[in-house]
Amino acid sequence: MNLTTDSKVLIQGFSEFISATHITQMKAYGTNLVAGVNPGFGGQQLYDLPVFDLVEEVVAQFGTIDTTIICVNPYQVLDAALEAIASNIRQIIIISAGVPPLDMVQLLRKAEACETLVVGPNSPGIIVPGKILLGTHPGEFYTPGNVGIVSRSSTLTYEVAWELTKAGLGQSISVSIGSDTIVGSSFLQWLQILDEDETTQAIVLVGQPGGGSEEAAARYITEAIDKPVIAYIAGKHAPPGKHWRQTGTLATIIGRDPNFGTAQNKLVAFQEAQVPVAERPSQIPELVKKGMI
Repeated sequence: MNLTTDSKVLIQGFSEFISATHITQMKAYGTNLVAGVNPGFGGQQLYDLPVFDLVEEVVAQFGTIDTTIICVNPYQVLDAALEAIASNIRQIIIISAGVPPLDMVQLLRKAEACETLVVGPNSPGIIVPGKILLGTHPGEFYTPGNVGIVSRSSTLTYEVAWELTKAGLGQSISVSIGSDTIVGSSFLQWLQILDEDETTQAIVLVGQPGGGSEEAAARYITEAIDKPVIAYIAGKHAPPGKHWRQTGTLATIIGRDPNFGTAQNKLVAFQEAQVPVAERPSQIPELVKKGMI
């Protein structure tokens, strides 16, 4: 991964998924935003960024682009991402929500073949506190440190970061993998990245109802992760039978155990893996401190 203040960053699309405030915040944070791509607006300036019609035009002028942040209409995400991959951009963050699942399947096959990391869709992106902000995380909730956060949620990620910050526990990196039906990088990939990251000493995993990614993460932690991991599962008190639309639960429950994807099922998986689970976000710092002893 290339997550430094020198990394060249591109924004593809200017839609309701990103605002002038987000772009200003990224710039203020030190992110090296070089340009935007918005077909039909080439040659103009938007949010103090030069705008091009094509990604290849940006590469021709600025050289290799390390990361692109995609904020186009969900039905345009596949084309935008494939255009980025064709221009040798190997880190893609998809802010847009509601990308068609079959489009994601096609994109992920191409990304795997080209060794491209995809974060999202429906993700606020990645933040390395004090260094670089790629997406819409509110930077004021974060402070540099050695606790890594990997989450499926958006706003809950910020709440966890703020609880850690208030407790004097800074963060090494925070990433939301996204909460659409099908997302790019997984809990497993990010657990491995954080486990190998020299600045990360402990990991906080934030899950929510829907799918089986938390259960897979619990098994992986037992098998492969050496650093202390603390989990928090949202939605423990959600009414039974209610499904979180954004998590794609309905697409994954047909023909499965009725407990599949429930918060309770995820809690059991982490308990079996002997991973401490916080009852509420405010309890996370206490468990992190215990784990780092």
